[in-house]
Amino acid sequence: MNLRDTCLSAVTILMLSAAATEAQIPDAADPDATHPMNMPGMAGMNDAGMLLMEQASGTSMNPRSWTMPMVMTSAGAWRLMFMGELFVVDTQESGPRGHDKIYSPNWFMFGAEHSVGRGSFMFQLMLSLEPLTITQRRYPELFQTGETAFGQPLVDAQHPHNLIMGMGLNYAYPLGENTTIQAYFAPVGDPALGPVAFPHRASAAELPQAPLSHHWQDSTHIADEVVTVGVTHEFIRLEASGFYGTEPDENRWHIDYGPINSWSTRLSLFPSANWMAQVSVGRLDHPERQTPGDVVRSTASLHYTRPMAGSDWSTSLIWGRNHETLTQRNTNSYLLESAFPLRRRNFLTGRIELVDKDELFDDDPELEAQLARTVGSTFRIGAYTIGYTRDVELFPYVETGIGANLTTYTMPEAIKPYYGNRPVAVNVFMRARLRRKSRL
Repeated sequence: MNLRDTCLSAVTILMLSAAATEAQIPDAADPDATHPMNMPGMAGMNDAGMLLMEQASGTSMNPRSWTMPMVMTSAGAWRLMFMGELFVVDTQESGPRGHDKIYSPNWFMFGAEHSVGRGSFMFQLMLSLEPLTITQRRYPELFQTGETAFGQPLVDAQHPHNLIMGMGLNYAYPLGENTTIQAYFAPVGDPALGPVAFPHRASAAELPQAPLSHHWQDSTHIADEVVTVGVTHEFIRLEASGFYGTEPDENRWHIDYGPINSWSTRLSLFPSANWMAQVSVGRLDHPERQTPGDVVRSTASLHYTRPMAGSDWSTSLIWGRNHETLTQRNTNSYLLESAFPLRRRNFLTGRIELVDKDELFDDDPELEAQLARTVGSTFRIGAYTIGYTRDVELFPYVETGIGANLTTYTMPEAIKPYYGNRPVAVNVFMRARLRRKSRL
Protein backbone atom coordinates (compact mmCIF):
# COMPACT_ATOMS: atom_id res chain seq x y z
CA MET A 1 0.00 0.00 0.00
CA ASN A 2 1.45 3.41 -0.96
CA LEU A 3 1.37 6.57 1.15
CA ARG A 4 -1.61 8.05 -0.69
CA ASP A 5 -3.68 4.94 -0.06
CA THR A 6 -2.59 4.93 3.59
CA CYS A 7 -3.75 8.54 4.02
CA LEU A 8 -7.03 7.79 2.28
CA SER A 9 -7.69 4.74 4.41
CA ALA A 10 -6.81 6.44 7.70
CA VAL A 11 -9.02 9.48 7.28
CA THR A 12 -11.91 7.54 5.73
CA ILE A 13 -11.92 5.11 8.66
CA LEU A 14 -12.06 8.04 11.08
CA MET A 15 -15.08 9.50 9.28
CA LEU A 16 -17.01 6.29 8.72
CA SER A 17 -16.55 5.01 12.27
CA ALA A 18 -17.82 8.22 13.92
CA ALA A 19 -21.42 7.14 14.23
CA ALA A 20 -20.45 3.66 15.40
CA THR A 21 -18.20 4.90 18.17
CA GLU A 22 -20.73 7.43 19.48
CA ALA A 23 -22.27 4.74 21.63
CA GLN A 24 -18.93 3.14 22.56
CA ILE A 25 -16.65 6.00 23.59
CA PRO A 26 -17.60 7.45 26.96
CA ASP A 27 -17.65 11.20 27.37
CA ALA A 28 -14.53 12.51 29.07
CA ALA A 29 -16.54 15.12 30.89
CA ASP A 30 -20.03 16.46 31.22
CA PRO A 31 -20.45 18.70 28.14
CA ASP A 32 -22.58 21.08 30.17
CA ALA A 33 -19.61 21.77 32.44
CA THR A 34 -17.77 23.59 29.66
CA HIS A 35 -20.78 25.37 28.23
CA PRO A 36 -20.34 29.18 28.31
CA MET A 37 -23.35 29.53 30.58
CA ASN A 38 -21.66 27.40 33.26
CA MET A 39 -18.23 29.03 33.14
CA PRO A 40 -17.34 31.24 36.10
CA GLY A 41 -17.91 34.88 35.14
CA MET A 42 -20.55 33.93 32.56
CA ALA A 43 -23.51 34.06 34.93
CA GLY A 44 -26.41 36.10 33.60
CA MET A 45 -25.94 35.18 29.94
CA ASN A 46 -29.31 34.59 28.29
CA ASP A 47 -30.15 32.12 25.52
CA ALA A 48 -29.49 34.70 22.79
CA GLY A 49 -26.03 35.39 24.22
CA MET A 50 -25.26 31.69 24.35
CA LEU A 51 -26.09 31.40 20.63
CA LEU A 52 -23.77 34.30 19.79
CA MET A 53 -20.92 32.87 21.88
CA GLU A 54 -21.13 29.55 19.99
CA GLN A 55 -20.30 31.16 16.64
CA ALA A 56 -16.84 30.66 15.14
CA SER A 57 -16.71 33.66 12.77
CA GLY A 58 -19.51 35.75 11.31
CA THR A 59 -22.48 33.49 11.98
CA SER A 60 -20.81 30.17 11.04
CA MET A 61 -20.71 27.37 13.61
CA ASN A 62 -18.91 24.14 14.37
CA PRO A 63 -20.83 21.30 16.07
CA ARG A 64 -22.00 22.52 19.46
CA SER A 65 -20.10 19.81 21.35
CA TRP A 66 -16.74 21.14 20.14
CA THR A 67 -14.80 22.67 23.03
CA MET A 68 -13.95 26.07 21.60
CA PRO A 69 -10.38 27.19 22.46
CA MET A 70 -10.82 30.49 24.28
CA VAL A 71 -10.17 32.51 27.39
CA MET A 72 -13.35 33.88 28.98
CA THR A 73 -13.92 36.51 31.63
CA SER A 74 -16.34 39.32 32.48
CA ALA A 75 -16.19 43.08 33.03
CA GLY A 76 -19.32 44.28 34.77
CA ALA A 77 -22.29 43.22 32.64
CA TRP A 78 -20.04 42.37 29.66
CA ARG A 79 -18.94 38.80 28.92
CA LEU A 80 -15.56 38.80 27.16
CA MET A 81 -14.01 36.15 24.93
CA PHE A 82 -10.42 35.95 23.67
CA MET A 83 -9.26 33.45 21.04
CA GLY A 84 -6.09 33.10 19.05
CA GLU A 85 -3.86 30.71 17.18
CA LEU A 86 -0.33 31.04 15.84
CA PHE A 87 1.82 28.68 13.80
CA VAL A 88 5.49 28.95 12.90
CA VAL A 89 5.93 26.73 9.84
CA ASP A 90 8.86 25.47 7.81
CA THR A 91 7.62 24.26 4.41
CA GLN A 92 9.79 22.10 2.13
CA GLU A 93 8.48 21.04 -1.31
CA SER A 94 9.97 18.84 -4.02
CA GLY A 95 9.58 19.00 -7.78
CA PRO A 96 10.23 21.71 -10.40
CA ARG A 97 7.64 24.03 -8.86
CA GLY A 98 8.40 23.34 -5.21
CA HIS A 99 9.69 26.01 -2.83
CA ASP A 100 10.92 26.30 0.77
CA LYS A 101 10.00 28.94 3.34
CA ILE A 102 9.63 29.73 7.03
CA TYR A 103 6.54 31.81 7.87
CA SER A 104 3.78 32.27 10.46
CA PRO A 105 0.01 31.96 9.86
CA ASN A 106 -1.90 33.48 12.77
CA TRP A 107 -5.15 35.11 13.94
CA PHE A 108 -6.50 36.68 17.11
CA MET A 109 -10.16 37.27 18.03
CA PHE A 110 -11.93 39.34 20.65
CA GLY A 111 -15.64 39.17 21.42
CA ALA A 112 -17.74 41.20 23.87
CA GLU A 113 -21.33 40.13 24.61
CA HIS A 114 -23.93 42.14 26.53
CA SER A 115 -27.54 41.24 27.31
CA VAL A 116 -30.31 43.72 26.52
CA GLY A 117 -33.51 42.34 27.98
CA ARG A 118 -34.12 38.94 26.42
CA GLY A 119 -31.79 39.74 23.52
CA SER A 120 -28.02 40.14 23.28
CA PHE A 121 -25.45 42.12 21.32
CA MET A 122 -21.97 40.87 20.49
CA PHE A 123 -19.08 42.87 19.06
CA GLN A 124 -16.42 40.81 17.31
CA LEU A 125 -12.94 41.83 16.15
CA MET A 126 -10.49 39.48 14.45
CA LEU A 127 -6.92 40.46 13.54
CA SER A 128 -3.98 38.78 11.81
CA LEU A 129 -0.31 39.73 11.63
CA GLU A 130 0.15 37.68 8.46
CA PRO A 131 0.89 40.79 6.32
CA LEU A 132 4.04 41.01 8.45
CA THR A 133 4.79 37.34 9.22
CA ILE A 134 4.21 36.00 5.67
CA THR A 135 6.69 37.83 3.48
CA GLN A 136 6.44 38.41 -0.29
CA ARG A 137 2.63 38.18 0.05
CA ARG A 138 2.65 34.38 -0.17
CA TYR A 139 3.73 31.10 1.30
CA PRO A 140 4.48 28.01 -0.83
CA GLU A 141 1.73 25.46 -1.41
CA LEU A 142 1.84 23.24 -4.47
CA PHE A 143 -1.26 23.44 -6.70
CA GLN A 144 -2.77 26.31 -4.71
CA THR A 145 -4.32 29.16 -6.74
CA GLY A 146 -6.33 32.34 -6.19
CA GLU A 147 -5.73 36.10 -5.86
CA THR A 148 -2.53 37.96 -6.82
CA ALA A 149 0.82 39.18 -5.49
CA PHE A 150 2.61 42.19 -7.00
CA GLY A 151 0.09 42.21 -9.85
CA GLN A 152 0.72 38.59 -10.85
CA PRO A 153 -1.61 35.61 -10.27
CA LEU A 154 -0.66 33.45 -7.31
CA VAL A 155 0.09 29.90 -8.43
CA ASP A 156 1.52 27.20 -6.16
CA ALA A 157 1.20 29.68 -3.30
CA GLN A 158 -1.31 30.87 -0.70
CA HIS A 159 -1.94 34.53 0.08
CA PRO A 160 -1.82 35.96 3.64
CA HIS A 161 -4.95 37.17 5.39
CA ASN A 162 -5.70 40.83 5.97
CA LEU A 163 -4.72 42.62 9.18
CA ILE A 164 -8.45 43.02 9.90
CA MET A 165 -9.98 39.62 9.20
CA GLY A 166 -13.31 40.50 10.77
CA MET A 167 -15.06 43.37 12.50
CA GLY A 168 -18.79 43.23 13.09
CA LEU A 169 -21.80 43.52 15.35
CA ASN A 170 -24.24 40.68 15.95
CA TYR A 171 -27.67 40.84 17.59
CA ALA A 172 -29.91 37.92 18.58
CA TYR A 173 -33.40 38.02 20.07
CA PRO A 174 -35.68 35.11 21.05
CA LEU A 175 -39.15 35.21 19.51
CA GLY A 176 -40.28 32.25 21.59
CA GLU A 177 -38.97 29.31 23.53
CA ASN A 178 -37.40 27.64 20.47
CA THR A 179 -37.08 30.46 17.91
CA THR A 180 -34.41 33.17 17.71
CA ILE A 181 -33.94 35.88 15.10
CA GLN A 182 -30.52 37.29 14.34
CA ALA A 183 -29.01 40.30 12.53
CA TYR A 184 -25.33 40.80 11.67
CA PHE A 185 -23.49 43.73 10.09
CA ALA A 186 -19.75 43.75 9.41
CA PRO A 187 -17.57 46.17 7.44
CA VAL A 188 -15.34 43.09 7.24
CA GLY A 189 -16.96 39.77 7.96
CA ASP A 190 -18.19 36.34 6.96
CA PRO A 191 -21.45 36.04 4.96
CA ALA A 192 -23.74 33.02 5.16
CA LEU A 193 -21.94 30.98 2.50
CA GLY A 194 -20.06 27.75 2.99
CA PRO A 195 -18.81 25.84 6.03
CA VAL A 196 -16.79 27.29 8.88
CA ALA A 197 -13.62 28.70 7.29
CA PHE A 198 -10.50 26.57 7.70
CA PRO A 199 -8.72 28.83 10.28
CA HIS A 200 -11.67 28.25 12.67
CA ARG A 201 -12.82 24.77 11.65
CA ALA A 202 -12.56 22.15 14.38
CA SER A 203 -11.32 19.44 12.02
CA ALA A 204 -8.55 21.70 10.64
CA ALA A 205 -7.17 22.86 14.00
CA GLU A 206 -3.85 21.00 13.57
CA LEU A 207 -3.29 21.83 9.87
CA PRO A 208 -1.52 25.17 9.31
CA GLN A 209 -1.80 25.19 5.50
CA ALA A 210 -4.94 26.27 3.63
CA PRO A 211 -6.95 23.64 1.73
CA LEU A 212 -6.51 23.60 -2.04
CA SER A 213 -10.32 23.87 -2.19
CA HIS A 214 -10.36 27.15 -0.24
CA HIS A 215 -11.64 29.24 -3.18
CA TRP A 216 -14.44 26.75 -3.86
CA GLN A 217 -15.70 26.41 -0.29
CA ASP A 218 -14.89 29.09 2.31
CA SER A 219 -12.91 31.97 0.75
CA THR A 220 -15.71 34.46 1.47
CA HIS A 221 -14.84 34.32 5.18
CA ILE A 222 -13.20 37.73 4.62
CA ALA A 223 -15.76 39.80 2.72
CA ASP A 224 -16.76 43.46 2.92
CA GLU A 225 -20.02 45.24 3.74
CA VAL A 226 -21.68 42.06 5.02
CA VAL A 227 -25.33 42.19 6.11
CA THR A 228 -26.94 38.95 7.32
CA VAL A 229 -30.34 38.11 8.77
CA GLY A 230 -31.29 34.70 10.09
CA VAL A 231 -33.78 32.72 12.09
CA THR A 232 -33.09 29.65 14.21
CA HIS A 233 -35.93 27.29 15.18
CA GLU A 234 -35.00 24.33 17.35
CA PHE A 235 -32.29 22.53 15.29
CA ILE A 236 -32.74 24.44 11.99
CA ARG A 237 -31.27 27.80 10.98
CA LEU A 238 -31.93 29.74 7.76
CA GLU A 239 -29.82 32.79 6.83
CA ALA A 240 -29.50 35.27 3.96
CA SER A 241 -26.64 37.70 3.30
CA GLY A 242 -25.76 40.61 1.07
CA PHE A 243 -22.11 41.65 0.67
CA TYR A 244 -19.43 43.10 -1.61
CA GLY A 245 -18.34 40.12 -3.70
CA THR A 246 -14.83 41.03 -4.86
CA GLU A 247 -12.09 39.45 -2.75
CA PRO A 248 -9.60 41.69 -0.86
CA ASP A 249 -6.86 43.39 -2.85
CA GLU A 250 -3.12 42.94 -2.25
CA ASN A 251 -2.92 45.70 0.38
CA ARG A 252 -3.47 43.53 3.44
CA TRP A 253 -3.22 46.44 5.90
CA HIS A 254 -6.45 48.29 5.08
CA ILE A 255 -10.20 47.66 4.82
CA ASP A 256 -11.59 47.28 1.31
CA TYR A 257 -15.07 48.51 0.54
CA GLY A 258 -17.62 48.51 -2.27
CA PRO A 259 -21.33 48.21 -2.98
CA ILE A 260 -23.44 45.32 -1.73
CA ASN A 261 -23.59 43.51 -5.06
CA SER A 262 -23.57 39.82 -4.07
CA TRP A 263 -25.89 37.54 -2.11
CA SER A 264 -25.97 34.16 -0.41
CA THR A 265 -28.27 31.95 1.61
CA ARG A 266 -27.51 29.04 3.92
CA LEU A 267 -29.56 26.32 5.61
CA SER A 268 -27.93 24.71 8.66
CA LEU A 269 -29.04 21.69 10.68
CA PHE A 270 -27.98 20.74 14.23
CA PRO A 271 -29.68 17.36 14.84
CA SER A 272 -27.54 16.76 17.95
CA ALA A 273 -24.67 18.41 19.80
CA ASN A 274 -22.15 16.27 17.90
CA TRP A 275 -23.45 16.81 14.35
CA MET A 276 -23.86 19.85 12.12
CA ALA A 277 -24.67 20.12 8.40
CA GLN A 278 -25.13 23.02 5.99
CA VAL A 279 -26.03 23.70 2.37
CA SER A 280 -25.53 27.12 0.84
CA VAL A 281 -25.47 29.00 -2.44
CA GLY A 282 -24.36 32.47 -3.40
CA ARG A 283 -23.70 34.68 -6.41
CA LEU A 284 -20.39 36.54 -6.18
CA ASP A 285 -19.95 39.65 -8.31
CA HIS A 286 -16.46 39.57 -9.90
CA PRO A 287 -14.80 37.69 -7.00
CA GLU A 288 -11.32 37.41 -8.58
CA ARG A 289 -9.91 40.81 -9.51
CA GLN A 290 -7.77 39.40 -12.35
CA THR A 291 -10.60 37.34 -13.88
CA PRO A 292 -13.74 38.84 -15.47
CA GLY A 293 -17.22 37.49 -14.77
CA ASP A 294 -19.29 36.41 -11.80
CA VAL A 295 -19.30 33.11 -9.90
CA VAL A 296 -22.24 31.13 -8.53
CA ARG A 297 -20.88 29.12 -5.60
CA SER A 298 -22.68 26.11 -4.13
CA THR A 299 -21.50 24.21 -1.04
CA ALA A 300 -22.63 21.40 1.22
CA SER A 301 -20.89 20.01 4.29
CA LEU A 302 -21.25 17.59 7.18
CA HIS A 303 -19.32 18.07 10.44
CA TYR A 304 -18.88 15.75 13.41
CA THR A 305 -17.29 16.36 16.82
CA ARG A 306 -17.00 13.82 19.63
CA PRO A 307 -15.70 14.96 23.06
CA MET A 308 -12.98 12.58 24.23
CA ALA A 309 -10.45 12.42 27.07
CA GLY A 310 -8.52 15.67 27.05
CA SER A 311 -9.72 16.86 23.63
CA ASP A 312 -12.26 16.40 20.83
CA TRP A 313 -12.38 14.26 17.71
CA SER A 314 -13.59 16.38 14.78
CA THR A 315 -14.22 15.43 11.15
CA SER A 316 -15.57 17.36 8.16
CA LEU A 317 -16.81 16.29 4.73
CA ILE A 318 -17.18 19.27 2.33
CA TRP A 319 -18.19 19.83 -1.31
CA GLY A 320 -17.96 23.10 -3.19
CA ARG A 321 -18.69 24.09 -6.79
CA ASN A 322 -17.93 27.28 -8.72
CA HIS A 323 -20.02 28.07 -11.79
CA GLU A 324 -18.40 30.78 -13.91
CA THR A 325 -21.12 32.82 -15.57
CA LEU A 326 -18.85 34.14 -18.34
CA THR A 327 -17.57 30.77 -19.56
CA GLN A 328 -20.46 28.62 -18.26
CA ARG A 329 -17.83 26.31 -16.77
CA ASN A 330 -18.31 24.27 -13.59
CA THR A 331 -15.43 23.20 -11.36
CA ASN A 332 -15.81 21.06 -8.26
CA SER A 333 -13.94 20.39 -5.03
CA TYR A 334 -14.21 17.65 -2.42
CA LEU A 335 -12.58 17.61 1.02
CA LEU A 336 -12.43 15.12 3.88
CA GLU A 337 -10.40 16.03 6.96
CA SER A 338 -10.12 14.84 10.53
CA ALA A 339 -8.29 15.64 13.78
CA PHE A 340 -8.20 12.64 16.11
CA PRO A 341 -6.75 12.74 19.66
CA LEU A 342 -4.76 9.53 20.10
CA ARG A 343 -4.21 10.32 23.77
CA ARG A 344 -4.43 13.43 25.87
CA ARG A 345 -1.50 15.24 24.20
CA ASN A 346 -1.26 13.54 20.81
CA PHE A 347 -3.20 14.34 17.64
CA LEU A 348 -3.36 12.44 14.35
CA THR A 349 -4.56 14.59 11.46
CA GLY A 350 -5.53 13.91 7.87
CA ARG A 351 -6.91 15.73 4.86
CA ILE A 352 -7.92 14.38 1.46
CA GLU A 353 -8.87 16.69 -1.40
CA LEU A 354 -9.93 16.42 -5.03
CA VAL A 355 -10.09 19.80 -6.78
CA ASP A 356 -10.65 20.86 -10.40
CA LYS A 357 -7.89 23.45 -10.89
CA ASP A 358 -8.19 25.81 -13.88
CA GLU A 359 -5.58 28.46 -12.91
CA LEU A 360 -2.41 26.38 -12.56
CA PHE A 361 -0.65 28.15 -15.43
CA ASP A 362 -2.07 31.65 -15.11
CA ASP A 363 1.46 32.86 -14.36
CA ASP A 364 2.61 31.65 -17.82
CA PRO A 365 0.00 32.72 -20.43
CA GLU A 366 1.92 31.23 -23.36
CA LEU A 367 2.14 27.79 -21.77
CA GLU A 368 -1.46 28.07 -20.57
CA ALA A 369 -2.64 28.73 -24.14
CA GLN A 370 -0.59 25.84 -25.48
CA LEU A 371 -2.02 23.41 -22.94
CA ALA A 372 -5.56 24.67 -23.57
CA ARG A 373 -5.17 23.82 -27.28
CA THR A 374 -3.77 20.34 -26.64
CA VAL A 375 -4.89 18.84 -23.31
CA GLY A 376 -7.33 21.36 -21.86
CA SER A 377 -7.24 24.02 -19.17
CA THR A 378 -8.78 22.23 -16.15
CA PHE A 379 -6.92 19.53 -14.22
CA ARG A 380 -8.18 17.40 -11.33
CA ILE A 381 -5.65 17.46 -8.52
CA GLY A 382 -5.60 15.06 -5.58
CA ALA A 383 -3.86 16.04 -2.34
CA TYR A 384 -3.37 13.51 0.51
CA THR A 385 -2.10 14.79 3.86
CA ILE A 386 -1.30 12.96 7.06
CA GLY A 387 0.20 14.58 10.15
CA TYR A 388 0.93 14.41 13.87
CA THR A 389 0.99 17.01 16.66
CA ARG A 390 2.33 16.62 20.20
CA ASP A 391 1.16 19.05 22.88
CA VAL A 392 3.87 20.45 25.15
CA GLU A 393 2.81 22.17 28.39
CA LEU A 394 4.57 25.54 28.70
CA PHE A 395 2.12 28.27 29.73
CA PRO A 396 -1.07 28.27 31.87
CA TYR A 397 -3.42 29.80 29.28
CA VAL A 398 -1.76 28.59 26.08
CA GLU A 399 -1.78 25.20 24.35
CA THR A 400 1.58 24.74 22.66
CA GLY A 401 2.49 21.90 20.38
CA ILE A 402 5.01 20.73 17.81
CA GLY A 403 4.04 18.77 14.75
CA ALA A 404 4.55 17.88 11.12
CA ASN A 405 2.53 16.77 8.14
CA LEU A 406 3.31 15.31 4.75
CA THR A 407 1.31 15.74 1.52
CA THR A 408 1.49 13.71 -1.68
CA TYR A 409 -0.38 14.49 -4.89
CA THR A 410 -2.01 12.95 -7.92
CA MET A 411 -2.43 14.81 -11.23
CA PRO A 412 -3.07 14.16 -14.93
CA GLU A 413 -0.12 12.87 -16.96
CA ALA A 414 -0.23 16.02 -19.11
CA ILE A 415 1.10 18.29 -16.34
CA LYS A 416 3.66 15.95 -14.77
CA PRO A 417 6.48 17.47 -16.87
CA TYR A 418 5.88 20.75 -15.01
CA TYR A 419 5.37 19.37 -11.48
CA GLY A 420 7.35 16.15 -11.49
CA ASN A 421 6.05 12.60 -11.22
CA ARG A 422 5.79 12.50 -7.41
CA PRO A 423 5.97 15.94 -5.78
CA VAL A 424 5.87 15.97 -1.97
CA ALA A 425 5.34 18.75 0.56
CA VAL A 426 6.47 18.59 4.20
CA ASN A 427 5.41 21.09 6.86
CA VAL A 428 7.14 21.15 10.27
CA PHE A 429 5.53 23.54 12.72
CA MET A 430 5.11 24.91 16.21
CA ARG A 431 1.55 25.73 17.26
CA ALA A 432 0.27 27.96 20.06
CA ARG A 433 -3.35 28.79 20.85
CA LEU A 434 -5.33 30.02 23.81
CA ARG A 435 -6.40 27.15 26.02
CA ARG A 436 -9.79 25.51 25.57
CA LYS A 437 -12.43 27.17 27.78
CA SER A 438 -9.89 28.60 30.20
CA ARG A 439 -10.74 31.68 32.18
CA LEU A 440 -8.95 34.69 33.58
